[in-house]
Amino acid sequence: MTALVTALGLLPLALGSNAPVREIEGPMAIVILGGLFTSTALNLLLLPGLALRYGRFTDDS
Repeated sequence: MTALVTALGLLPLALGSNAPVREIEGPMAIVILGGLFTSTALNLLLLPGLALRYGRFTDDS
């Protein structure tokens, strides 16, 4: 939810990145959006797969 709200807030800045006033903020917003997307995708897809593959789950009860 936090990543989604941040991405929605940065989206207008990233889309208008070639405006005359946004020489720094526009590309920085694109990089931040890329990081949000990749970290969310890795946390949702890669980490559970790695946990299932290499994790040790025991029933100690």
